[in-house]
Amino acid sequence: MKKIDAKLIQRVNQAFVKVKRSHFMPESLRHMADSDRPFSIGFGQTISQPYTVRNMLLWLAPQKGDKVLDVGSGSGWSTALLSCLVGASGRVYGVERISKLKLWGEHNCLSFGCRNVQFFVAEQSLGLLDYAPYDRILVSAAATEQIPHELLAQLAPEGKMVIPVEHIIYELKKSLTDKIDYCRKHAGYAFVPLVI
Repeated sequence: MKKIDAKLIQRVNQAFVKVKRSHFMPESLRHMADSDRPFSIGFGQTISQPYTVRNMLLWLAPQKGDKVLDVGSGSGWSTALLSCLVGASGRVYGVERISKLKLWGEHNCLSFGCRNVQFFVAEQSLGLLDYAPYDRILVSAAATEQIPHELLAQLAPEGKMVIPVEHIIYELKKSLTDKIDYCRKHAGYAFVPLVI
């Protein structure tokens, strides 16, 4: 089992302290922001539990200056965490299928102070081809049966993607020759479905 770098753990922990989950939750639920459980944000979508999001960010290992695609940006919490992790020299693109959630997540991030993020309403295809390739891709909804090739194609060589497929989170890394040369599976997770 690959050991996670101590500096990365520290950076992710600092991002969780800085980016308050309550800011990205419906007002009526903010008093429960410290609970380690998912909560509904409307439209059949959820803000994931901190334990799951933290693990996904550790597996994704975003670096300062990275260009990151956040698929299923929802309330904007994961986007803001990524914004913090990639720093001012990085860029985060949030993509959300539901236009009202896109607007809410965008508002949440901008009012929180994120300046290196852009939000888009998802079109008929997965991801955001116009700004590809990405150093990192985080997917916060579960694909069915297989990892979507559309997203793999948008991942840069030596880039990493973390994506749930049904109840398993896949941690993937591309080689310089555009092949998947690293894949780990983390079982036992639950997500809303990825809408295509």
